[in-house]
Amino acid sequence: MFGKIKKVFFTGVFGILYISFVAQLVYVLWLLDGIQNKLLALAALSVEWLVLIAARYLSKRSSSSAQQGSFRRR
Repeated sequence: MFGKIKKVFFTGVFGILYISFVAQLVYVLWLLDGIQNKLLALAALSVEWLVLIAARYLSKRSSSSAQQGSFRRR
């Protein structure tokens, strides 16, 4: 039961983060003036994207290790 709630919650959170990332990308490309400002904002977005990918990876990894549970113990 808790695992299903956790899965739905994290899927929703990551979905919101992906939508937020796309919205920020649109803002940077169309509404910021000057190439230097755009490059700085794109650099910040790339760091945010890497953190998002790492969080997704760690979430899936912890989820799969929790499912295996006691089978991995020696």
